[in-house]
Amino acid sequence: MYKNILVALSLEHGISEHAMSAAHALVSEGGKITAAHIHEPPNRQIMYYMDEGIAEKSVQKAKARLAERLKNETEVSSVLIESQSAGRAITEYANKHGIDCIVLASHKPGMKEFFLGSTAALVVRHAQCSVHVLRV
Repeated sequence: MYKNILVALSLEHGISEHAMSAAHALVSEGGKITAAHIHEPPNRQIMYYMDEGIAEKSVQKAKARLAERLKNETEVSSVLIESQSAGRAITEYANKHGIDCIVLASHKPGMKEFFLGSTAALVVRHAQCSVHVLRV
């Protein structure tokens, strides 16, 4: 199957279990799975009104949540990526790191994203590798 899989985890939506299960089913023996969470830092205009250090606390909280989610995944490496666009961050990471399959879950979209969620749609359009989208 695939030798280098990137699993895009959305820790806020609680649907990451499906994506991790699919990645384990798709990875070749001796293959590598990397779990990524895209952390959206607060907007710079908003940061002006926030307490100092709140952005770093937010990053630390995201790292802790990612570690907690992956505590039973001994063979999975993890990465926390800071970006204002999850879809763009996923595709850029995949392209730079030789990923041959991206696995991500897609929630039921609204009218704006009729067939896929906005992140999944962006990844499908711009990834240079296979993309496995799970509808949950």
